[in-house]
Amino acid sequence: MKKVSQQISVQAFAPATVANVGCGFDVLGFAIEGPGDLVTATFDDQPGLRIRSVKGENGRLPLEVKKNTAGLSALSLLHHTGWDLNRGICLDIEKRMPLGSGLGSSAASSVASVVAVNALIGSPLAKQMLLPFTVDGELAASGSAHADNVAASLLGGFVLVREHHPPDVISLPVPKELHCTIIHPHIEIETKNSRKILRKQILLENAVKQWANLGALVAAFYEEDYALLGRAVRDEVIEPVRSMLIPGFYQMQAAALKEGALGCSISGSGPSLFALSRSKSQAHRIGMKMGEVLKTLDLDFDLHISKINTIGAEVISEK
Repeated sequence: MKKVSQQISVQAFAPATVANVGCGFDVLGFAIEGPGDLVTATFDDQPGLRIRSVKGENGRLPLEVKKNTAGLSALSLLHHTGWDLNRGICLDIEKRMPLGSGLGSSAASSVASVVAVNALIGSPLAKQMLLPFTVDGELAASGSAHADNVAASLLGGFVLVREHHPPDVISLPVPKELHCTIIHPHIEIETKNSRKILRKQILLENAVKQWANLGALVAAFYEEDYALLGRAVRDEVIEPVRSMLIPGFYQMQAAALKEGALGCSISGSGPSLFALSRSKSQAHRIGMKMGEVLKTLDLDFDLHISKINTIGAEVISEK
């Protein structure tokens, strides 16, 4: 028997994420602290599922359920659970990070909506069981189902995606001292466009290096080996192509490494960059040096200093 919800409104938060993590294109990601999206799910007098409002994106996201990541994910969940949509539900979405930032904005909306709706209807599914529905939402954003951002946002920590659809995800250990610097230049890169420029074929030599780095990075997480982690956060395949879209990329990367970063690369499809280090103070210094590069280019930017978010998405209020 399904548990009957006693709530009339639930608000959930889902954090921003870094996908790819250098060598892990489309298979590796982690959640960060601070930025993210809020979704409030409320029982509605109107039957069906509808999106009542979207704040923080200047009217650019559709209110049509099947064209919105949050709506599509929530609808997939409701169909799966057999919820009777004669008892309607409406969603209010609050975007707390920019679109096209490379920080998993669409994924955070998908995850927050599914977590909120699941709680509203009585939590019929455990948190980890919500992942397939968030992947459905990614279809609306990028035209393909990828689980690296949504899995990290939902579950927190580092995740390795063995298979995207249906998702097969492994949670990895998080080294205790690890901190992350995120710098977001104020330009926008759409995921769909950044995927179009990727090469369809790569040299076997580069593929072998990429596989080796990914294996070494996973080993570094388990061994808490920061030196190995630093040697492994290298992208032989994607970074050389996508870096062309990001002004000052190699200068920022060089500045981060000179300041002691373990590694630095593109967050998702960009334009944000991430750098990993072993302390909050070092992460801050790295961010300042990267910011100096963007200042010389007359580009504004946002800077986030964060530990790895090991909590992931969560319900933050119920009424």
